[in-house]
Amino acid sequence: METDNIVDFASRDGISDALTDLRTGAQQLIATAVEAELEGFLAQFAEARTAAGHAAVVRNGHHPARPVQTGIGPVNVRFPKVRAKDGTPVTFRSDLVPPYVHKTRTLEVAVGSI
Repeated sequence: METDNIVDFASRDGISDALTDLRTGAQQLIATAVEAELEGFLAQFAEARTAAGHAAVVRNGHHPARPVQTGIGPVNVRFPKVRAKDGTPVTFRSDLVPPYVHKTRTLEVAVGSI
């Protein structure tokens, strides 16, 4: 009788469970809602231009990911940054997850706001 105690870890990244899938879905849902909020925010400044004719307010990468507590557990979310090319201070604040708040409103509200 031959037993094999070797475990193949090559396919460990392909293993998923329902909770991981839910957290991934919640992360994508929050990211989509925040992107929609950002598009609305940038639309307010669509007419603002620099002297060279470029957009005055533009995206400028993302803040580091931070954990946000949801009903299914914490998920890491990256929030976009914006900057003004004309020197005026401008800051994007998400209504879904405001700064210093580590809990989202209910996901039903998030889905309704998209």
